[in-house]
Amino acid sequence: MVDGQVLALHLMPENHQIILKNLKLFKQAPAPWKLQGEGIILVYKFSRKWLERNGDLPDHLKGKFKGGLGYLMLVNYNSSPVGPYKELLFLPGKFSLYDKQSITKIYVSTEVSTQNGRSNWGIPKQTLEISWEKIKGMEHIEVKDGDKIAFSCKVKSGGIPFPMSTSFLPIELHQLWDKVDFFTKPSGNGWGKLAKVKHLTMDPTYFPDLTSKKPLFAVKINPLNIEFPKAKYAL
Repeated sequence: MVDGQVLALHLMPENHQIILKNLKLFKQAPAPWKLQGEGIILVYKFSRKWLERNGDLPDHLKGKFKGGLGYLMLVNYNSSPVGPYKELLFLPGKFSLYDKQSITKIYVSTEVSTQNGRSNWGIPKQTLEISWEKIKGMEHIEVKDGDKIAFSCKVKSGGIPFPMSTSFLPIELHQLWDKVDFFTKPSGNGWGKLAKVKHLTMDPTYFPDLTSKKPLFAVKINPLNIEFPKAKYAL
């Protein structure tokens, strides 16, 4: 409900103009998607003041931050409907517009993932080069725009594995894209190990600068299984 009006939610038609306009010559891979790979989640608790100053929020979310847990997520998908790709995203928490979470910044390593992510779920993906290497038991991840390093981190994980799922770290999304409100509730599960961030840098022109913020905890999930259902949208 917004401004006293009840919004009707509908499944996105397969021939919706967003798909036809944005996908161009890229492979169309409509939802639902099932993806497998490995991931790293840094969990934060942001204040409204900090996020408004440093979060690089889109205009429709400014002044509407409600709180909750925020995530910095890194994912290395080895299997998806559009092939393998890597991902870096920022999900700061819930917003009062619909009392749901929003991904406000996200980079992926393939353009076909970008185009389908926008058209299927309204996720504001952008395409940049992402490398993910394992060196001496540590994950080395880097996001680059040509010669510029937009993001870099080193993460080490270990200990006894434990089950993880979206019931523990829930995600329920609202995304605004091309004047359409998308609503999606992805689900995921896997096996996690506690992780430590050994190095973290980011260029604030590309990604919110979290270097001054200490995560509540970090976890490495491998294997990681995620399912993105068909989105619903508000007329």
